[in-house]
Amino acid sequence: MAKPEKKLTIHAVILAGGRGTRFWPRSRTRTPKQLLNIIGKETMLEQTVARLRPLIPAERIWTVTNAEQAAAVRKQVPAAARKRVLVEPKGLNTAVAIGLAAIHARHTGGGDALLAVLPADHFIARPEKYRDIVAAALDVARGPGRMVVLGIPPTRPETGFGYIERMGEPITGKGFPVFAVKRFTEKPALPFAVEYVASGKYHWNAGMFFWRVSTFLENLKSFLPKTHAALEDLAGFIGTRTYERRLRAIYQKLESISVDYAVLEPATRTEGPPRVFVIPAEIGWSDIGSWAAVYELLAKRSGENVLAGAGHALDSEGNFLWSPSKFVAAIGVRDLVVVETRDALLICPRDRAQDVAKIVRTLEETRRSDLL
Repeated sequence: MAKPEKKLTIHAVILAGGRGTRFWPRSRTRTPKQLLNIIGKETMLEQTVARLRPLIPAERIWTVTNAEQAAAVRKQVPAAARKRVLVEPKGLNTAVAIGLAAIHARHTGGGDALLAVLPADHFIARPEKYRDIVAAALDVARGPGRMVVLGIPPTRPETGFGYIERMGEPITGKGFPVFAVKRFTEKPALPFAVEYVASGKYHWNAGMFFWRVSTFLENLKSFLPKTHAALEDLAGFIGTRTYERRLRAIYQKLESISVDYAVLEPATRTEGPPRVFVIPAEIGWSDIGSWAAVYELLAKRSGENVLAGAGHALDSEGNFLWSPSKFVAAIGVRDLVVVETRDALLICPRDRAQDVAKIVRTLEETRRSDLL
């Protein structure tokens, strides 16, 4: 008689190495978007951890970040999760970051485990339903070889997000429909985005993934073999004095590529039974990609002025005014973003908020490190 399979522990992997350039001047190299209280009193990272705690204990929460942000990250995660902060020598996109966390989770648990891979800087308005869907996704991912993504039902023909196309009839996963994934599409042109939304078969890719450690590493071996081999080599040095040196050496050789391109997209093109599944998730999700998105979340009605700090708006509407230390008086202005810090002031129309990243590039080109 075959032995029953050992119960799999659940680990979370929080990806927290981004820069958040569209949130300048608040977001800086050492204190990027995920380490700021963009929405509410808690930081984005703190909110991400808090959403998980009813499902996953702190000692099984891994946070992947970089050297500039590591100290601040350790301060913001629970004490039991501080030893689980993994510091990359340099950012190499999500495939490597997830692989690094996978080998550590396997080493700590002494074998296979389930992983919930999540961004550190997204907003979710319905945390209870989110946890229910996460539990359902992990249940589906227990099946060997299965990879699960959460898909956000699109509310507009957005060209800045990736899309997931589902196929076939749903299967049921703990009360939620689960669909096989036909393909992933990256940031389509507007006519295609309009078509996708109208079809009802597409979802936004929110970058939330669920799988076994073994499933992920097997797929990494198939589709990114050099990266897999390097990480397996590194796994032998976890907990030793030479780990950091080996980590730095290996990271010089690895390819920078997203997990979507490296693993998920080729997995959907593989012959045989479906390997990638999507669960539609109506959870009040936002990637909060700009100051304009913050305004949209905070404004209770169209045209409302949102002030983070003392101030008064006269004959003005649709403005986002963030100045915690100074009184802001606005007269006769419409749809502006104003963000003040100790050493910088941002002023732009709300519909140009995506262009804040261009200011950061200019600061980099002119070597204004004091403002980065």
